[in-house]
Amino acid sequence: MKTIKSILIAATLVSASFVSALSAQEAQPAEKHQFKVAVGDSVMIKRECQKYLTGETPSVWVWDKVHTVRQLGTKRFPDGVLLMNIYSWICEDCLVNVSGHAQEAAERAAAEQAADRAAFEADQARKAAGQKASGEEQAAEASAAPLTPAEIAAIEAEKAAQEAAAAAEEARLAAEQAAIEQEAAEQAIREAAQAEEARKAAEQARGDSIRMAQLKLYGKYDRFTIGVRGGAAGLLHQVKAGNWNCGFDALLDLQYAHYWTKEGRPVDLGLIVGIGVGYSRSGMQAAVDTSYTVSTTDGNIDYTLKADQVKEHDGQIQLEVPLMFSLIHQNGLFFNIGPKFMIPVYTPYSQNIVNPQIDAYFPTEGVNVSNEVITGMLKNNQLTNTGSDNGNQFSVNVMLTAEIGYEWVLNSGNSLGLGAYANYCVYNNFKNNGTVKSLMDVTAPTGSSAASVNVLSATKTYANGLGYFDAGVKLAYHFNFPKKRKFVDSKLF
Repeated sequence: MKTIKSILIAATLVSASFVSALSAQEAQPAEKHQFKVAVGDSVMIKRECQKYLTGETPSVWVWDKVHTVRQLGTKRFPDGVLLMNIYSWICEDCLVNVSGHAQEAAERAAAEQAADRAAFEADQARKAAGQKASGEEQAAEASAAPLTPAEIAAIEAEKAAQEAAAAAEEARLAAEQAAIEQEAAEQAIREAAQAEEARKAAEQARGDSIRMAQLKLYGKYDRFTIGVRGGAAGLLHQVKAGNWNCGFDALLDLQYAHYWTKEGRPVDLGLIVGIGVGYSRSGMQAAVDTSYTVSTTDGNIDYTLKADQVKEHDGQIQLEVPLMFSLIHQNGLFFNIGPKFMIPVYTPYSQNIVNPQIDAYFPTEGVNVSNEVITGMLKNNQLTNTGSDNGNQFSVNVMLTAEIGYEWVLNSGNSLGLGAYANYCVYNNFKNNGTVKSLMDVTAPTGSSAASVNVLSATKTYANGLGYFDAGVKLAYHFNFPKKRKFVDSKLF
């Protein structure tokens, strides 16, 4: 009986001492510890290390594995080391640094630890057998002297207190482990955000460095541009008995520009000249119902010309000469505006006439001839005609041009631009000479010669006026040639 009471009293004193020591450890401030390992090092846990700093026993698999150091020191364990995947704090003296070792050395260390583990397990089995025998002796002694109810109640109370303390300690360790994992997750999120911010800052710094190099080292720079553009286009026919059809255009631009820069000013100012060449196509459609008189030696002939519909497609190869002002903002936006001169140098056309009809009335004889057969006139319901001059050739057009878009600075210092454009004709010198009587120009018969007909361009004969417009998308590559600053920028720029 005395022996059991002594054991209970000793256990109570040990538990109280353990709690007091743990509380004292928590109360002490963290001291600066000089670590021999660093974050990211590869380490292995020594076999003789049987406890984490939190009091838990390591699992058997941790001794034969190479771990990575995640964190060094915390407020509670200033000399502790946190290992990746385990998320438990361990004393640095329990670790072997294998960073930089060859694979053979790491495997050899693992084999040595495996052997130590086998020896340790054998020793533990021996100790367990001895403890079992001792327990049996104590049980026999206890059975020889039965306990009183008060002693049994005290033992059960002590056991319950120990179980409650163990449960509280387990809950505390679980909470600490959850806090460590939460802190690690938040740290990973912060590191990812910092990496993204660093990437964006580096990219911005690269673009800014090119821009600042132009501002600080150069007061101006030249630019040669190769661009292609395409979109919708039209001649805007002014026809009383018809309308125009929208078409398309495709052009190549070769341009030269000169820009002025200034520190503190976010916009570069420039002047653009150059030449553009390309092809555009549009069309018109109209009905025909005209009449006129042709004089002959035998008397006059009154002709009436009709067609249900005339469809014509007008194409033109054109030259353009721009003279534009340009603004480029430091964020990459650009805007160009100014006049442009356009000249059509070759204007082919094709047309289709539906149900053409020519009637002739001879006043002297009082005879009217319907659908007169005339040399050069096809006797069917469709008349197809092509030509090389629609009357707009070499006309001068003055247009107002606007371009807007964005350009990217490249590593080479050049830039790539993408934007939209629009051109609208504000003046052209196209004139209908008025000498052509109709779309189908009839020559009266003379003597033995039969009458003939010549089919002309609808634009040349039926259009009272023409305009031009186009709009679309432009892609350009800019070659930049900075010039060294030789004098202070003028007040104008």
